Amino acid sequence: MRFGRSVLAIVAASCVGIGAPRTASADEWNKETVLTFSKDVEIPGKVLPSGTYIFRLADIPSNRHVVQVFDEGGRRMLATVLTIPASRLAAANDTRITFGEQPAGAPYSIKEWFYPGNRDGEEFIYRTPARRQ
Repeated sequence: MRFGRSVLAIVAASCVGIGAPRTASADEWNKETVLTFSKDVEIPGKVLPSGTYIFRLADIPSNRHVVQVFDEGGRRMLATVLTIPASRLAAANDTRITFGEQPAGAPYSIKEWFYPGNRDGEEFIYRTPARRQ
């Protein structure tokens, strides 16, 4: 009888480990980041008014360079942006955003986004305006 209880305890403990959620891996996979901007910012094709947004990589295993932007609560997707790989010499412990140059009065354009602890990030691609001849 004692042997039967030991086996039952081992099986029960094993099942608990299988059902436990792995929340940390979800953030690592999609690199979800909450960003708050005090001024309007531009992403390709859209200007985001000052406020809080959620940036994350789309769940597309074959293409890890699609960034989705959501409202503060994560309920509404505001944009889906194709990016290209970016890299830096050293990883930082916090999120890093770089901005491109902009004309006076224009919103800051997000150039690169790096997730904490990563040397590899995402570079946003902007269309250049057509030149008039």
